[in-house]
Amino acid sequence: MKLLTRAPERLNRMFGALMLSVVLAAPVFADEAPEQDSEHMLAEVQALPLEELRLFAEVFERIKTAYVEPVDDAKLLEDAIRGMIAGLDPHSAYLEPDAYQDLQEYTSGEFGGLGLEVGLQDGFIRVIAPIDDTPAQRGGVKAGDLIVKLDETPVQGLSLNEAVALMRGKPNEPIVLTIVREGVEKPFEIKLIRDRIKVASVKHRLLEPGFGYLRVSQFQVNTGTELGKAIKSLESQGPLRGMVLDLRNNPGGVLQAAVEVADAFIDEGLVVYTEGRLANAALRFNASARTLAPKVPLVVIINAGSASASEIVAGALQDHKRGLVLGTDSFGKGSVQTILPLTSERAVKLTTARYFTPNGRSIQAQGIVPDIRVDEAEIRNLENGDRVKESDLSGHLENGNGAAVAKNNGDAKLVERDFQLFEALNLLKALVILQPPLKQG
Repeated sequence: MKLLTRAPERLNRMFGALMLSVVLAAPVFADEAPEQDSEHMLAEVQALPLEELRLFAEVFERIKTAYVEPVDDAKLLEDAIRGMIAGLDPHSAYLEPDAYQDLQEYTSGEFGGLGLEVGLQDGFIRVIAPIDDTPAQRGGVKAGDLIVKLDETPVQGLSLNEAVALMRGKPNEPIVLTIVREGVEKPFEIKLIRDRIKVASVKHRLLEPGFGYLRVSQFQVNTGTELGKAIKSLESQGPLRGMVLDLRNNPGGVLQAAVEVADAFIDEGLVVYTEGRLANAALRFNASARTLAPKVPLVVIINAGSASASEIVAGALQDHKRGLVLGTDSFGKGSVQTILPLTSERAVKLTTARYFTPNGRSIQAQGIVPDIRVDEAEIRNLENGDRVKESDLSGHLENGNGAAVAKNNGDAKLVERDFQLFEALNLLKALVILQPPLKQG
């Protein structure tokens, strides 16, 4: 079969229309004359890569006429857009309706679903925990349950993302989960009605009295507000002597939210700045004088899963010497993506700038290096048997202090099973001893 060697008339018409549309779309600046002669317009066209555009048009036409099956024009053009953007960098993307909606849900922290934290285990979906006041929690789903079927679709063989996509949906839509539960002989069904789910990006608790723990899982629009509420809740349980900020496996998110989180701990100076080709891509974000967190010792935990906005926060706190960074090197994503809507359902996510820490460090492809390196490890107590202590002896003397030993009202189990957090708490205690908290004025 002989291939086409010159573009047919249809291709020439298409190429001419493309050139005309480019000329008509050329911007008119205020200092230019209102009319443009043909020579000026032709010069603008000549500045374009004409040979490459002709090549694109010819490839388009040959696919249309010679491909084994008919191909829709719109699909070909969308594929071309997708490929054009995919060739830029790993983080730029063409967002089709589903991907665009997923991104909006991610940044807002709201979606239609059941309210389950799940993971994959032996080909089935294991429930890590139902979120409070959600259809899953109200319907009786429990931590440790195995989901083996979603409506009529067996879960085995599905990826975690595919299973999550099936569980999500529009509010008020029903779904039936087939559950296998330890202690129950046969699988049973639970019918749930999907609802609007709001995922909190900040969790908090006391590790021990006086030592607070803040976990930021991702940076959403409301993360700064959530962090402020979490800090107030910790302070209501007694004076804070130190805090741990956990940014492990946090993939990033909204830049402004990262600025607000860093601003909660520092009261002056630069938080982050960005540089790009466009004038509006050069931005500087400074801390406000008001801080939400008390000025107590702070330890920030990061790992290879801490990326983008997480690295902004860790880098800012490290440069300002507001906290010690502990863990392993972070991911190293030092670029900023801007969402450019094309229609109500489609958008382009385009890398428009690089960001830098207050001291001018670019994190791109390098990451944040922790002040104290602590790898992930397993904590295991040595079996030494039960030892008898003085307090176990019959008729032992009291200590004379006049008070019983205070109970630990914190979350000791969390620290026991997490080595990096265990080391962070120990470091925090040392900082409290060596560097007493500053008095708040």
